[in-house]
Amino acid sequence: MTRIFGDFIERKDDHGEHLQIGFSPTSIPIQQRWRNNGLSADFLADYVSTFFPGDDRAAAERQAELKSAVSYVANELLENAMKFSYAPSQHAISIAMYLEADAVSFYVTNSIDPHAAAPFQQAIERLLAEDIDSLYMEQLAQADGLGYLTMLHDYGAALAWKFAPSLQDPDVLTVTTMARLSI
Repeated sequence: MTRIFGDFIERKDDHGEHLQIGFSPTSIPIQQRWRNNGLSADFLADYVSTFFPGDDRAAAERQAELKSAVSYVANELLENAMKFSYAPSQHAISIAMYLEADAVSFYVTNSIDPHAAAPFQQAIERLLAEDIDSLYMEQLAQADGLGYLTMLHDYGAALAWKFAPSLQDPDVLTVTTMARLSI
């Protein structure tokens, strides 16, 4: 059964400017993957920045701000996907980035341990229902779990999630996290 949290926007096609990167869960251990997450996030940020040339000071500042936001959001999404991917499923992890007229949208898909889905969904419900500033301060005090909150609080991202059975194996649950940055 598919469950949606937040204002999830389905991507029906791959028209327009977009990039998609896939990661094999068995190619290298997760500990070695962390560096690749940052490199992949920086690559996506560099790619987006080419669509916003910095010809004057204001444009250069906007380009740098967007580049920083894209790099941060992509890195956080990839880290979460890698960390919480369900290794026994052997499903690839993917990140897709779409450049639209008014936003940059990310879709990160990974498998998830079926036993971890309910607690994750409860955390998402809290994230979507409670005051972001209060949650941010609470998590800041704990110095844990700040990724999604920072995307919401500092970058104004819109977040949504889709939990669905895998198309390849209906016994495996996948989660797609959508993050949308206004530009």
